[in-house]
Formats: sequence, structure tokens, C-alpha cells
Amino acid sequence: MNTFFSDLYKKANTGFWPVVIAFAFLVVGTISVYLNPRSLFAFLTLLTTPVILYFMKIDTKVKVFIGLLLLIVILPVLGIRNIFYLEVIFQMAVFSALALGLNIVIGMAGLLDLGYVAFYAVGAYAWAIFGSKQMSLLHSIPGAAPANAEFFLDARWFWLFIFLGVGLAALMGILLGLPVLRVKGDYLAIVTLGFGEVIRVLALNLDKPLNLTNGPQGITPIQRPPLPGVVQALGNALTPLVGHVPTEAEIYNVFFYFLALIIIGIAIVVATRLEDSRIGRAWTAIREDETAAIAMGIPLVKMKLAAFAAGASFAGAMGAVYAANRTFVSPETFSFQVSIGVLTMVILGGLGSIPGVIFGASAVTLLNIQILQNFSLYLSDLRQSDAVIPIINFPWKNLSNQLDPAKYQKLVFGLILILMMIFRPSGLIPAARRQRELGDEKEAE
Repeated sequence: MNTFFSDLYKKANTGFWPVVIAFAFLVVGTISVYLNPRSLFAFLTLLTTPVILYFMKIDTKVKVFIGLLLLIVILPVLGIRNIFYLEVIFQMAVFSALALGLNIVIGMAGLLDLGYVAFYAVGAYAWAIFGSKQMSLLHSIPGAAPANAEFFLDARWFWLFIFLGVGLAALMGILLGLPVLRVKGDYLAIVTLGFGEVIRVLALNLDKPLNLTNGPQGITPIQRPPLPGVVQALGNALTPLVGHVPTEAEIYNVFFYFLALIIIGIAIVVATRLEDSRIGRAWTAIREDETAAIAMGIPLVKMKLAAFAAGASFAGAMGAVYAANRTFVSPETFSFQVSIGVLTMVILGGLGSIPGVIFGASAVTLLNIQILQNFSLYLSDLRQSDAVIPIINFPWKNLSNQLDPAKYQKLVFGLILILMMIFRPSGLIPAARRQRELGDEKEAE
């Protein structure tokens, strides 16, 4: 059976067939989603296109053309017809950036960080505090915000705060790295876990004596930046395709979608250049053997701090974008579970693999936001009908809602990690170095 599928893949991956298959998935998926915007199967068919572009032998120019057509035209049109799709893609982009940053710390430098969500929170709260009425509360009675309080900053300052988020998160990464340079392994994981919880608890309790974070109630409303003219023009240009004039909310969704894509593109370029640079090779040496790295003249302290700072900067940028997109942040958004979720994405995709962690982040986000939720909605519809389960004749309406798949996200992620560690420890798209290491270990056994 394996030989049959292997031969079939080889035949499909030769000549013009890869291009035909890619275009077929693109066209069929686009038409299916356009005609049936709520179809999960249609959306998954469309998202198969970038996977085909990555794995199959297609000319680079054709890949770029298909990829740009999908990202710049098709997804915005479908996202305006069904706002949920752009939300899913935006979440994929956010967690892809977080996974890329954590991959630098864990996958490249070998530093186990369980408090990575703290850097995400720093970027989000930086813009939330300065891009809302929160600054006007600093000199007032805690919790007594004036009804007519003016915004402290103009919304156009958001563009500066993306870079400030990068800088603040990198600074926090350095501050975290300084006291933990002498610990490693499990001890490093415990310290970083504590750092993440410290940031969350600070956000939870800094509502007195000065109301800086508004405590557990969170900060809202947070300003969104003014829409660039090019985005508004694009929204108007899509009117014939979507069948109506896009509203401001729909255009904002398209705007944040493109902004997230730009940040992801920059993050990929930066991560790739770092991986192939002297710094990246130094991180690899530190990950493999710190003692040997020191003997070879690698500045251990400087390189570890650089890894923490570089990894944190990605999260800081996306934190600011997330706050502006949601117009609301609260401490609950930055719980320890988010750090574990991002770690799951990195392990699933492949430690040290840039395309792997992006694929892992996309897969976990899609599973979390859409697949499990859709199954839960499907079961809910069945419980409201008179249908029965075949063979055992058990009425669906008697099925407990405690069995909804959406309530077992952590269980599903745990099973995924167990299965990955058993059957594919190098990840779905492993890094070449990691694959060679595991191959050498198997030969040694």
C-alpha cells in the first residue's frame, strides 16, 4: 500500500501535473467557498493549495503567482463574504509570528521558555495603555474614568507602537535572560514560567494605586489606526466581486489581514537570515553543547541574550497588532495556556524548522478555532433533532453536551503531542539538521 501511494505521488509530482493539481485545488476551493461560505470542507480544500505549492515541484514563478492570487485577491474577497475566514487567517498569522519567535529561543538556541506569552502581553498592553483613555486615569481616582475623557494619543501613533512593541519586548527578553543565564533545562523552564505568570499577575493587579491596566476588567476601547487610502481603494475595487459595498468593519478586517501578512513576511525573512548567519550558527552550537561552544570562542552570555531578545521581538509586534484589532485586552488573554499552545505549534511543526512552525501554528489554530468548533455546532444541531445514532438507536438529543469536542481542546493537543513524539519526533516539516540528528540516533541504536 505504501509503495502504491509513493508511486502515485511520484507520478503526480512530475511534468505539468503539479501545476494542474495546484490550480485545481485553488479553483475548486474558491468556487466552493464562494457558493457556500459556511462549508468547512470547502475552506480546507482551499487551504490545501499552499501546502501543495510547498511540497510539489512547481516553478518558482508559478508558485509566486498562485500564492499572490490566493493571498491578495481570493482570501480578501472570500473574507468579506464571510468575515469568519479572515478572522481564522488573522489568528493563524498571529500564532505563526509567536511560533517563529519561540522557535528562535527553543529550536535554534535550545533554551526552553515556558513564559513566552509575557512578551506578547507587553506589546499588547503598550498600545492598549497609550492608545486608549487609560492614560487619563493615572491622575484620577482609580476606577473613576471621566465620561468625556479624551484619547491620550492620536491613533496614527499606532505605527510607532508596533516598533515600540518590538523594542519593549526585546528589552524584557534581555531582562529575563540576565538572571537566568546560569540555569538551563528544567530549571530554565521553571524560571521562564514564573516570569510569564509575574507579567500576567501584574496586569491583573496594576489597577491601584494608579489605574494602569484596569485590572481584571481589561482595557477598552483601544483605538484602531486610520485606514490607509490604498486599503479603502482596494475595498471599493472588490465591490463587484463581493456583491455589495464593503462596510468599514469589513475593510478593517482586510486591513489587519494584510498587516498580519506583512509582519509574518518580515518575521520569516529575519528568522531565515538569522538562521544562516554567524549568530544562528552560534545558537546551534550552544544548543548542541555549551561547553564546546565556549571553547570555540562563542560569547555565551551575549548569544543567549540575543536569542531571548530576537524571539521576544516577534511577539511584541504581534501583541500591538492584536490589541488594535480586538480593541480590548485583559490578563486572561495572556495565560500560561497560550505559552503551552505556542510550544505545541513549534513541536508539531518541527523544532528549528521555519516552514514547519508556520504549518504547525496554522494547523493548531485551524483545529482549535474551526474544526473542533464546527463539530460541536454539528452535534448541537443533532441534539435538537429527532435523529438517532445508527445501530444502537440512541437518540442524539439525549447525548450530553459535555461530549462537545470544543471542550476537549487540551486533550486533543495532548494526544497530538504524544503521537508526534512516538511516530514523528522531528515534526511534520522537520529541519534538515534535526532530521539528521534523529537519523544518527537511530543508527547508533
